[in-house]
Amino acid sequence: MSNKAAISPNPQDASLSKPVSGLDHTGQPVDLRVITEKPLTLFLNSQEVVTMMTIGDHPDYLAVGYLINQNMLKDVDEITAIDYDEDLRVIVIRTETETDFEEKMKKKVRTSGCAQGTIFGDVIDAFDEVKLNSQAILKTSWLYALTKKINTMPSLYLEVGAIHGCVLCQKDVPLAYMEDVGRHNAVDKVAGWMAMNKISADNKIFYTTGRLTSEMVIKTVMMGIPILVSRSGFTAWGVELAKKAGLTLIGRARGKRFVAVAGHDRIDFDSDVAIIEEEQPRHNRKSAHI
Repeated sequence: MSNKAAISPNPQDASLSKPVSGLDHTGQPVDLRVITEKPLTLFLNSQEVVTMMTIGDHPDYLAVGYLINQNMLKDVDEITAIDYDEDLRVIVIRTETETDFEEKMKKKVRTSGCAQGTIFGDVIDAFDEVKLNSQAILKTSWLYALTKKINTMPSLYLEVGAIHGCVLCQKDVPLAYMEDVGRHNAVDKVAGWMAMNKISADNKIFYTTGRLTSEMVIKTVMMGIPILVSRSGFTAWGVELAKKAGLTLIGRARGKRFVAVAGHDRIDFDSDVAIIEEEQPRHNRKSAHI
């Protein structure tokens, strides 16, 4: 089966990276490309919400996903327009009903996410009300196939590094692959893509290259996705929240190896581990200096 997702990174987009020059460890000149960071100021109607640092692709998905994951947009809210000014780096999400988030803006929690992630206090309250699909399953054969496919898909990580990736999957098929300088941005882009394309979450798997922190768990649960997988490890609060929400949480997923710390009942161990190959090192980055 092809590892081509419906939407995925475009490493050839010159606006997402820029050339720099320097010296390598031997003192010799070296040219390489590095990822860009650009500010994006988000308004919800007339209310300024946040300025994010982002690579600059898919501003509409990022903005909508951010508002959904911060509990500022709900299923009943209808988006009437999305206005984006590339020169000003401003995006405005317009809805039928004007909303005042003055009190919400006072209740911020700075997270451990790269590029300084933020969640708002009432997201934690909404988190307690989410019911994840208890009938969803994860076959280990799907997990092994996904990690291999995702590991070999074209990406900015393989081209320039210094970036996080998140992938929405169904069974062993990657559906949407997003990257950004902060993992929270990559998650929000996926959430926005799902909302704007009316993609159901209850039978999906979410894969991330980043750490399984409380923020990652909260965002995955708020999106309604029952299974979260990462190449990386866990934080204690992330594990605690996953257990509380009934989220299947799997980390250190590389090659044949993984560790499940919550939601074990969804896992179907259908693979013969003896015949699964170990993961090959990802040393084919063109700009491996960073």
